[in-house]
Amino acid sequence: QVQLVESGGGLVQPGGSLRLSCAASGSIFSIRAMGWYRQGPGKERELVAHITSDGSTNYADSVKGRFTISRDNAKNTVYLQMNTLKPEDTAVYLCDGYITSMGFTGHYWGQGTQVTVSS
Repeated sequence: QVQLVESGGGLVQPGGSLRLSCAASGSIFSIRAMGWYRQGPGKERELVAHITSDGSTNYADSVKGRFTISRDNAKNTVYLQMNTLKPEDTAVYLCDGYITSMGFTGHYWGQGTQVTVSS
C-alpha cells in the first residue's frame, strides 16, 4: 500500500505565501512523477504543477511565476511553494503520485489540504 499525506494548508491574506508538503510512504519501488492539483468551489479539478523523477516541471498558466514545485527524492516528498497568493487560488489542493508499488504502476492521491486566500 501507498499513502500520500499533504500538509501546510491554511488561511492566508492576499499577497501572502504558503508552502505545501506531500510525503509518500509505504511499499514504494519508485516514484516516476508527482504533482499538485486543486479543486475550487464549484470548479473542476485542475493541474497546478507537475514534476518528474528527473526534475522536469510544468505549471498551469495561472500560477507560473508565483508557484514553485520541488521534490526531495530521498524523503519521497514533493513541495509546492506558493507566493503572491490570490483569492482565486482558494481551493482544496491534492497531491498525486505516479508510483510503482508491488509490481503495479498507477496514480495515488492524498486526502487534500485546504488553502483559503482571504482578507
